[in-house]
Amino acid sequence: MAAHPEKMALDAAQFKGHWQERFEKVQPLHLEVGMGKGQFIIGMAKAHPEINFIGLEIESTVAAIALKKALPEKLPNLQMIRADGAGLETFFTDGSIERIYLNFSDPWPKTRHEKRRLTYKSFLANYQRVLKPGGGLELKTDNMGFFEYSLTSFNNYGLVFDGVWLDLHHAAENEGNVETEYEQRFAALGQPIYKVKAHFKAE
Repeated sequence: MAAHPEKMALDAAQFKGHWQERFEKVQPLHLEVGMGKGQFIIGMAKAHPEINFIGLEIESTVAAIALKKALPEKLPNLQMIRADGAGLETFFTDGSIERIYLNFSDPWPKTRHEKRRLTYKSFLANYQRVLKPGGGLELKTDNMGFFEYSLTSFNNYGLVFDGVWLDLHHAAENEGNVETEYEQRFAALGQPIYKVKAHFKAE
């Protein structure tokens, strides 16, 4: 990763307020928190050249795999960060991102770990801060418990729901869905994929 600083930021805080300079063009900025091995964020960057994408991953070994996948694609609208998603406000200026994706996040099923869930209220506050007013949030998961928790958390925080899918792969409005590695694996086993699209109210 250190050999490709043009694609992978290991010290993301230094680029706060300057992310657009790392892309070929200034375009709307979308962020995936927890990109895993990168299949989703790479697929999105290929499908939407009119948007700049950033994939963030905390695990170094996984982030390195994503980088290895991304390099041959030579996508000018894709950047990656190796960092903790809990620190978004240290990497991004307020209102600089238009959409955040949460794909197959760790559900942290034990109640005592609730604060670690990426849809806990403290994370939602961070997302709202870095998103533009009215910015969007999209979540996909195979874990019904985490999905139900997230719906409740979104609702309690005051997010506006744009769509809820209880079986995404059998939904009529599934066109354009870019799959993650986990998504392909679970869907192949017949596991329903849950999805929610929501946005924060513009103040």
